[in-house]
Amino acid sequence: MAMFAFRSPAALYPDRVDLEPLAAAPPSRKETLAIVSTSSKLCGIAAYTAALRRQLDGAFDITVFDLNQYLLRNPNRRVRKLADRHVKSICRALRQFDVVNLQLEHGTLGRQGADIYRRFCWLTDAAPRLSVTFHTLPMPPAFDATGFAKALVTLKFKAAARMQAEFRRTHLLSHGIARQLRRAQTYKQVSAIVHNRRDLHDARYLYGVRQVFDHPLSYLAASEAEAIRSGAARPRFAMLDGLPADAVLIGVFGFLNEYKGIETAIEALQYLPKNHHLLIFGGVHPQEIAPRQPRHPYITSLFGHAYMDTTLYDRLSAPHGGPPLVVTADRGLGELLGSHPRDLSARIHFMGALAEADFLSGMTICDAVVFPYLEVGQSSSGPISQALELGCRIIASRTHTFLEFAEYHKNAIEFFDIGNHLELAERLAARPQFSPRRGFPEFNIETNKATYLLANSKFTGAPLSFDEPQSLLKAGRRLSVEG
Repeated sequence: MAMFAFRSPAALYPDRVDLEPLAAAPPSRKETLAIVSTSSKLCGIAAYTAALRRQLDGAFDITVFDLNQYLLRNPNRRVRKLADRHVKSICRALRQFDVVNLQLEHGTLGRQGADIYRRFCWLTDAAPRLSVTFHTLPMPPAFDATGFAKALVTLKFKAAARMQAEFRRTHLLSHGIARQLRRAQTYKQVSAIVHNRRDLHDARYLYGVRQVFDHPLSYLAASEAEAIRSGAARPRFAMLDGLPADAVLIGVFGFLNEYKGIETAIEALQYLPKNHHLLIFGGVHPQEIAPRQPRHPYITSLFGHAYMDTTLYDRLSAPHGGPPLVVTADRGLGELLGSHPRDLSARIHFMGALAEADFLSGMTICDAVVFPYLEVGQSSSGPISQALELGCRIIASRTHTFLEFAEYHKNAIEFFDIGNHLELAERLAARPQFSPRRGFPEFNIETNKATYLLANSKFTGAPLSFDEPQSLLKAGRRLSVEG
């Protein structure tokens, strides 16, 4: 693993003459660390920040600054000004800390690109020492000149304006953010923390950040994972009381969204024995709850894939729901035909949006945890990290995110091609590809803590490469001891 870090033990590297020792005397106090994040329960960043605070509590005196999502995400002009004042007040407080870590998911700083960039610059300028954890790393965009010209020629001016606005936004959140960090690192210590090796190389070579560290998301200590496993049982979930004892449980997790690919899991269920049941842990995101909407469109689409609330007549006569047949029967024929023979409503269970404890327990009771996501350019996924720490059997679509995650956790994740429900069904029906893991993952909260120690502690010298978690742990422990 290519982890770029700084540390001081010149005696361990006699061939390196450019390494300067850290101060011989330990400091009289722990350094103060400010973590700028959000506490919103609607954002996965909050859960990671809470876990990170527990991990670093013994190494730093930590204060978490909450980014108020009501203010920062509000499009109202007056509220946007209040949001700027909110960020400026945080900036004034940051100057009193030794080091600042910004948990950066761009949307938590605003909706408009200009607002996000401006507030990011204020925060990074205010930090004495700075580390930025990139939960998403936007790539520099290429402008679609051909599509833009075609839109202008065909008088589709609104489409052309949208293309131009999206390009400017992405350019600002890639080139602009990178330029700000390159400028800041010329006069103070700046580090970037990313969650996969692809982002490590992009941050280092495309963004030009000199000090870049990589580590997958980590949440649970071994004792916490064991407590969750020991306390998890099917009777905890009343909705499962009617299932037979031999039911095989397949779980999918997270807010209901098109990119989650839940329809692939539903289609796979059609090819599995009837004792296989799909548990959907999660609900519609509160920001997508629309007034007077009888049902969210994505839920309706899932019903369609499961043949719920439909008859054979409905499927044959729907414009896009079946073969191009013309049915001239009246509704009475539809009632005569009855429910569709492939209706899966008895084998699909919407478990709802649960508290974190129930969410994690739900993973533990499942025979397989499935992540059938589409490729959307994510850098990481919290649920797959938690499922791995809990020792679940994991089957994931072959997205860049999950392939990169598997580089840290060998022989732990079974893959299938995106959207290939037949391959998913066969994997679910087959015995597990890998034996259950013994012990805790090699990359865990201790190596994550070591990464943050290296990124946030004072350093001198030139970057070193850590190829194994044990090397990372040794470096982190040395910094923890030496201060």
